Amino acid sequence: MSSLQKIYETHHKEDRSTGFSILEDERGKLYGSILGTGKTVLDIGCRDGALTRHFSNGNKVLGVDIDSISLGRAKQTLGIETMLVDLNGDWQELAGRVFDGAVAGEVLEHLYYPERVVEKIILRLKPDGVFVGSVPNAFSLKNRIKYLFANKHFTPLEDPTHITQFSSHELNGMLRRHFSSVKIIGYGRLGVLARMCPELFAFDLSFVCKKPKHNASGSNNMRVPQI
Repeated sequence: MSSLQKIYETHHKEDRSTGFSILEDERGKLYGSILGTGKTVLDIGCRDGALTRHFSNGNKVLGVDIDSISLGRAKQTLGIETMLVDLNGDWQELAGRVFDGAVAGEVLEHLYYPERVVEKIILRLKPDGVFVGSVPNAFSLKNRIKYLFANKHFTPLEDPTHITQFSSHELNGMLRRHFSSVKIIGYGRLGVLARMCPELFAFDLSFVCKKPKHNASGSNNMRVPQI
């Protein structure tokens, strides 16, 4: 067992109860509507499948995670294919496989080089593939005020496994470097304000990306970045 695997298995056991998922209904409804059915889907960081269940019916889903215990629960509960993968690695476990869609719900903030992982995701997408997911809005107005007073309580900075912090602007810029179509959708208690101005008022930032600029079919000579 790697040290990273041990960290996440402990984190999920102690700090994330079985079935835990932030804004599950909102995100699940969005991802399910975008992915549809009859698709092959790569669910990145699926954990125990709490969110996966919203789009697993009618689709062929491969769930990958660093937590083998949670993967076992996802496989048992949903009957999906699962695979132990270190997202910071070379993804050789996924060599030769491509998907209609990819999901990364609350995952990119846990990575040292999230943009390099996005590039690897694109290599696993078909030319017309879609990529959906979400990250915490680390720089909402509420969080900015807390940081001003050196207070990270109830902000994304409080989670020790959050390595990269995103604003709506930064997330949008990163994704647009790799997709022709990107939509950022804000969610949170402020409802309409979160959707109208996610940069300031959203608790969580969901994204829908279409038309990858490079993928396995469109750019075979693209080098997979090493981390």
